[in-house]
Amino acid sequence: MITDTSHSLFEKAKSYIPGGVNSPVRAFKAVGGNPLFIKSAKGPYLYDEDGNRYLELINSWGPMILGHAHELIEKAVKDAVSSSLSFGAPTRKEVEMAELITHMVPSIEKVRMVNSGTEATMSAIRLARGYTGRAKIIKFEGCYHGHGDSFLIAAGSGAVTTGVPDSAGVTKGTANDTLTAPFNDLQAVQTLADANKGNIAAIIVEPVAGNMGLVLPQPGFLEGLRQLCTKEGIVLVFDEVMTGFRLAKGGVQERLGVLPDITTLGKIIGGGMPVGAYGGKKEIMDFVSPVGPVYQAGTLSGNPIAMSAGLAMLHYLNTHPEVYTQLENIGNKLVSGFTENLKKLGLSYTINHIGSMFSIFFTDKPVVDFDSAKTSDTVLFGKYFQAMLNKGIYLAPSQYESLFLSTALTDEHIQTILQANYESLEEILVKA
Repeated sequence: MITDTSHSLFEKAKSYIPGGVNSPVRAFKAVGGNPLFIKSAKGPYLYDEDGNRYLELINSWGPMILGHAHELIEKAVKDAVSSSLSFGAPTRKEVEMAELITHMVPSIEKVRMVNSGTEATMSAIRLARGYTGRAKIIKFEGCYHGHGDSFLIAAGSGAVTTGVPDSAGVTKGTANDTLTAPFNDLQAVQTLADANKGNIAAIIVEPVAGNMGLVLPQPGFLEGLRQLCTKEGIVLVFDEVMTGFRLAKGGVQERLGVLPDITTLGKIIGGGMPVGAYGGKKEIMDFVSPVGPVYQAGTLSGNPIAMSAGLAMLHYLNTHPEVYTQLENIGNKLVSGFTENLKKLGLSYTINHIGSMFSIFFTDKPVVDFDSAKTSDTVLFGKYFQAMLNKGIYLAPSQYESLFLSTALTDEHIQTILQANYESLEEILVKA
């Protein structure tokens, strides 16, 4: 495919934007080559600046659950724009959005709107600390909760090992208050809690992890976290920025039946617009200013355009439960087809899947945490990514990102993707 315009735009961008991109994964460093610059999208397709068309399996990292430029979302945004873009004052739509979220998400009694998933998780941790009067948090290796300082930490394996900043600019003081454990390892979490008795404010987790590739919680893991938090007075935070309203109307917590104290949301509740939210038990949320001592504010929080797009999306999902059956069927067809292709080619690789999210790992080992995810052959993944891209299939440009499906995918699209998958695997793995 000719991508001359994307190449020239990238070269120009590097002169004005760090690395030429406004979010690191977009730079294609993990897969090689230069990023494509996208001009438009409709349904299941992306169109780049050179006019090339791609069937895509990212959907803006999750929110385009109905496909790109869905008519309901477009109409909601156009109607809202005529009343102005922002007020910095309360609106009816904020109330309607809060009411709808509390109706759909099992654990949320009150909710506060913010502008991104990162802002939601940062605010949730501050709230947990203010509510408990404790300083330390536990997070899991390979779980990404945005770029807040508290989350850019890798701690040692020992229960009392000092955290080490994972990014320049994060202070050692912040690192000292963040402890990490392997995903799916309840014993490691218990050891951390025992070594820091009475000092853990929160445990934050992606209940279904999507930032080390897709990794599922093993039976009993989330239940064990819930029991530990209840016993120790720790606030359990589910980061459902990716999974909220995608894996079920009420997210992972509805699907798997484990309720957190605080939930963070994003992506889908804006219908693709920049938005986030955090919510939970009334007694905890009432610690947020102006009724409580935990300060959090934002001029654009509850932006009327974002609320309009999000309300259109959530109302549709709430009144059309068949969407989730459709997404489940699409996911099953694709994963079954990928698995059959691997068998036909005599290849042994791991596919993790739940609902409309899945990942293929170029390893024959089960992937249950970040260490096992890192056994995947990332060089092979880069070759696979490029082979699929050359066949018009746009994947996440990193081994460590989940794929996201939309209802815009038809059986014809699925067959096109499966054919490209077979040919790409054959090209890079069998003929190599």
